[in-house]
Amino acid sequence: MYIPTLDPMIVGKVISDQRKKKGMSQEVLSGLADIGRTHLSAIERGERKPTLETLFRIANALDMRMSEIVIEIEKLLY
Repeated sequence: MYIPTLDPMIVGKVISDQRKKKGMSQEVLSGLADIGRTHLSAIERGERKPTLETLFRIANALDMRMSEIVIEIEKLLY
């Protein structure tokens, strides 16, 4: 039985794609989300997985619901 895992590369891609779609730099998004730019960069590269709190902050900074980001991640996982 296949059980999918949360691929950090997919999480990072979704966040990066949404940021670019909104025309934001990493600097701007990280400032609005109140996280370090290097932390955001590591998330976008798939080197780190965001905590729920961090994902919530990123979603708010992107003017999105956290569930919208999760739905986009799930679309790429399955």
